[in-house]
Amino acid sequence: MSEVSQATGRGPKHRQVEIGVAIATAVFGAIVMIGSLQVGITWGIEGPRAGFFPFYVGLFIIISSAVNLFQARSEIPIGRLFAEWGQLRSVMSVVIPTAVYVLAIPYLGIYLMSTLLIALFMKWLGRYSWVVTLAVAIGVPLFTYMMFEKWFLVPLPKGPIEDLMGL
Repeated sequence: MSEVSQATGRGPKHRQVEIGVAIATAVFGAIVMIGSLQVGITWGIEGPRAGFFPFYVGLFIIISSAVNLFQARSEIPIGRLFAEWGQLRSVMSVVIPTAVYVLAIPYLGIYLMSTLLIALFMKWLGRYSWVVTLAVAIGVPLFTYMMFEKWFLVPLPKGPIEDLMGL
């Protein structure tokens, strides 16, 4: 971004985003530590209990978040722009479909969802022709199926459509 867009652009401020991310990661670290305390962080006869290492990872996350929070509050100028709303909209046009893809895989299977995601991205974002879109959207999951299921003998998550097809 140019200096002009930094001064006049509209969108979330860099400092606010950094503070928000630092707080969110600190909360995540606290959740990890609480869960670790519930399963035990001491040493038993057989060695460390299940929560020992995750507890210290959670502690490290909280300490790192505190450092990030301090830096965000002290080093980032108040008015500095993180990104313009249009830029964030472009990022979300990839993040949201990908999140739906990941959430739907257990219910619809990886092959169907991969076909739909590839077709969506190629047609909507790439503006490819239908011939190219369908060839790639069907070809990639087909190749993936052959490679993992047939050659490597590693089953991937299947849904009702794949079950109906006998895959």
